[in-house]
Amino acid sequence: MRIPRVFSTTKLEPGNTVRLDDNAGRHLLHSLRLQSGAAIVLFDGSGADFAAELSSRGKREAWAKIGEVLRTEPPPALRLQLALGISRGERMDFALQKAVELGVWEIQPLFTERTLVRLKGPRLASRMAHWRGIVRHACEQSGRALLPRLLEPCPLESWLNHFNGRGLLLDPRAAQTLTAQHPPDTELALLVGPEGGLSDAERRAAYQAGLQGIRLGPRILRAETAPLAALAAIQALWGDFR
Repeated sequence: MRIPRVFSTTKLEPGNTVRLDDNAGRHLLHSLRLQSGAAIVLFDGSGADFAAELSSRGKREAWAKIGEVLRTEPPPALRLQLALGISRGERMDFALQKAVELGVWEIQPLFTERTLVRLKGPRLASRMAHWRGIVRHACEQSGRALLPRLLEPCPLESWLNHFNGRGLLLDPRAAQTLTAQHPPDTELALLVGPEGGLSDAERRAAYQAGLQGIRLGPRILRAETAPLAALAAIQALWGDFR
């Protein structure tokens, strides 16, 4: 039987006993119906998996005694930042989930001219909590022990003004493909627009900021498909798919 693996919001240390958050507790006690003494695996996003033993207290609270470190995850050879125009609903959720599975290091949601989702105040806080849950769950499912950073959304203009590294712009009108690019050193940013892509003015601003335009073959990909295809290709060329 596969041992359940869940995220802990509390920093883990061998020998400590920690209370698991409500989501983890519901999953272990109610969905999986585990009993006290069951073996589980915990990670806190810092890069290690820990053996643990479940101990339930009441119907809702789940606690765990932390055991030894089972494995540590080395940092990636290529740190990938995905700068992604915010899309609506399930499209954004899907893109975030699969980007985590594909090994992205950092995610920067962006407000662009064609972003249809308006987020501020409590609605922004709620959406960020929802996205963090998607990132954590994707790490649980994919076996990642290093939790990718999910940054607060910002305007594309602000991100470009502070950009000073190596970056690629996914642009179906670009002349070059990925194979024409020089291999990056240790970090690479990938900029992808929302539904409808970036405006002409935004594309020009991205090029002026130093990003290189690339296209992925002759087809126009959907907003949730394009970043994933590009990330997979980048990982195959220069990352940990090799």
